[in-house]
Amino acid sequence: MPPTTKIADLTGPGLTDAFGVGGTDLGIMTTAPDGRLVAVFGDTFDDAGVGGPGWRSPVVLFADPRSATSPGGLLWTGSGGDRKAYACQLVDHPPAGWMWKRRITTILPADVITVGDTMYLHAMANRGLGNVLWTEVLASTDNGVTWERTGCERPGDHCAGLFQQLTWCHGDDGYVYAYTTGFQRNAGLLLHRVPAESITDPDAWEPWGFADERWAWGNPATITIPGALGELNLRRVPGPDGTLHWLLTFFDAGNYRIDSLLLDRPNADLYRAPRATVLHGCSWDAEDHARGHVAQLYGGYVVPGSTLSDLHLVVSQWNTGTNWPYRSMQFRTDLSELVAAG
Repeated sequence: MPPTTKIADLTGPGLTDAFGVGGTDLGIMTTAPDGRLVAVFGDTFDDAGVGGPGWRSPVVLFADPRSATSPGGLLWTGSGGDRKAYACQLVDHPPAGWMWKRRITTILPADVITVGDTMYLHAMANRGLGNVLWTEVLASTDNGVTWERTGCERPGDHCAGLFQQLTWCHGDDGYVYAYTTGFQRNAGLLLHRVPAESITDPDAWEPWGFADERWAWGNPATITIPGALGELNLRRVPGPDGTLHWLLTFFDAGNYRIDSLLLDRPNADLYRAPRATVLHGCSWDAEDHARGHVAQLYGGYVVPGSTLSDLHLVVSQWNTGTNWPYRSMQFRTDLSELVAAG
């Protein structure tokens, strides 16, 4: 497999100051209905690093689609939250009061999807990092500039806590397919599907599971692959001949790396799916971004416009000892060999 190489830093001093983004992470991407690229980031601060003024989450930056796979990396063109340059928090935290159990410290994005003229964002409300009180779906009908709550909420312990981190992708059969896990990076994956027009109806979601000696939709949700997994990203990516392939990329915390699985269908056997490691975790003194070795890495989100042979990923890095770097970066790799392996 060809090595993964770094294209550019995407956030931080000299890159996103115009939007009030000094330190941030994630950068989950989709294409807005109007064609521009939308990247959703997590905990964001005015200054470089973690802490200080301007703490908010989630926030949105827009990028020129022509820059998606360019040698210099994504070119930011604007921000969400309102129509000013400063990247605002997309929604306010719910008020306190009698709903004291809902007091939270941050709302973190998991994945964003465009269905028709509407964008949907699955987000996790946390009281302290990793303590998810509930998840919810936000929606935007103005290409990601402003967002509203849809009323679609689930408690943090839904599916035994394995419906927190989520990634979803539209099939060509009218369904949206979603892989999920917990936020704590200590469990494997569940799979659900929902009619695209019913994303905000919790009762319309159907689990994939094993019962009566067979896998089927509607069975109780069953772990599709074990592990200690974190951030997830399911996308359909063109292969060498232009055919769309399902690609599931995730942070494998147990093995300290970012992996990709090539699926022949959304409910594929993940044990048998061709797998590649695209980035390796390492110590800070062993970093080599040109060869795909990154300290304290996580994330791994496909940049729209990628192909399997020219796959671009947004990857996060947080030095938890010094709180800088705390940024998102763009890497490139070639996974076309997975097609032959499958």
